[in-house]
Amino acid sequence: MIRESEVPMSPIGMPPTGLPPSAAPGHTFRSVAPVLALCWLAVFFDGMDVSIYGAVMPHMLDDPGFGLTPAVAGTIGSWVTLGMLIGALGTGTLTDWVGRRPVLVAGVLVFSAGSAVCAVAGSPGLFGAGRFLAGLGLGGLMPICLSMVMEFAPRGRAALATGLLMTSYHAGAMCATVLGLTLAPAQGWRWVFWVGALPAFVAAPLLLRLLPESPGVLLAKGRTAEAAAVADRYGMAPPVLADAPAQGAKGRLASVLALFRPGVRLATPLLWLASFCGLLLVYGVSTWLPQMMRASGYGLTSSVSFLLIINAGGIAGLLIAGRLGDRYGPVRVSALWFLLTAAGALLLGARLPLGATYVVVAVTGVWLFSAQVMVYAATHRVYPPAERATGLGWVTGIGRTGAVVGPWLGGVLAATANSQLGFTVFALAGLLGALAIGSVPLARRLGRPSATAPVPEAAGMER
Repeated sequence: MIRESEVPMSPIGMPPTGLPPSAAPGHTFRSVAPVLALCWLAVFFDGMDVSIYGAVMPHMLDDPGFGLTPAVAGTIGSWVTLGMLIGALGTGTLTDWVGRRPVLVAGVLVFSAGSAVCAVAGSPGLFGAGRFLAGLGLGGLMPICLSMVMEFAPRGRAALATGLLMTSYHAGAMCATVLGLTLAPAQGWRWVFWVGALPAFVAAPLLLRLLPESPGVLLAKGRTAEAAAVADRYGMAPPVLADAPAQGAKGRLASVLALFRPGVRLATPLLWLASFCGLLLVYGVSTWLPQMMRASGYGLTSSVSFLLIINAGGIAGLLIAGRLGDRYGPVRVSALWFLLTAAGALLLGARLPLGATYVVVAVTGVWLFSAQVMVYAATHRVYPPAERATGLGWVTGIGRTGAVVGPWLGGVLAATANSQLGFTVFALAGLLGALAIGSVPLARRLGRPSATAPVPEAAGMER
């Protein structure tokens, strides 16, 4: 154990070199690769669990003994995202008490249990309860992994680190689609949900044993020596108190109120709106794309395979957007990506030849998913370090309302035989998302106080 007195620090908590905490010379992607890999694994299973439902829904609707209708299917799709909303909002308080790693492990166990409930469910009601339980576990997983990756990311590489992390979500979604194409027809849709219970036996033990606790959280709890030891192990400079998240009920309230201080009070609701639109698109498309394409006249196998193609495009898009976001700013990239998503959604609504449709689905995936991820990356530019975890938590939490609306709306349209209208709705969501995120820089300028009242700035101006 390293004693606090053995950690060389300046009187104000800066490393001896005088470099800011995120600028330690040995702080590279290689030094923090174990943390990124473990978070990647957790989000992989997140993407797999979320996409399993959409991948097997056509088979569930064709199962006469189960009694699932399109309207009920849409409602159940919203239950998982409602659970995610509740889980995301409750995670912040839990991490204050016990830390990020234990809450992340608990989330993996809970959503694995939810998948097992779905596998044995004999009615849509019990199945929906299982999806809600899975949502509770999934809700805190994404904000925790995002905040961990942003904290451990090398200076100036937060957007790329975020993009790399989120490739795992789409790799998991592709895995779910392959299971829907192979295991579901051969063994039945229930076996796909049994696979969704595996993270409890694979990811949870690895995370519990190998994932470090956040240095910022350790410092906020007064465990200074442990925080310095973790930072040193991964090539980071020791965290400073000014960058540590607030603790306790009073501290959390102050952190939330800080999201509306001068300088960010107009930008905060715009980030929430952009996240709402982005997650409406992500979850609406992930849940209903196969059924919407089937309603457009494509066969069952082709309709499910579109989900595989759009997630493959999503992986490529995240790598592209991450690099462009670090260079030109995540706000600019997100706004452009939202606009391109709107154009892609409109093209998907047209009855194109099968080959052309595959191309449109792939390039739409390039833009759709990373538009939302760059909203997350923008929080790193908008909020200073001490407020980033809270800001990100609320951006993801409020955005979950869009994740609730997307699957529900798709179900309403499918029940009224208007599935193709969903493409127009998704296009409108893309336009609104572009307007919201694109207005953030103007909102920051308008919300700034006079020069006599300086505002804490994040590392780098948002663009």
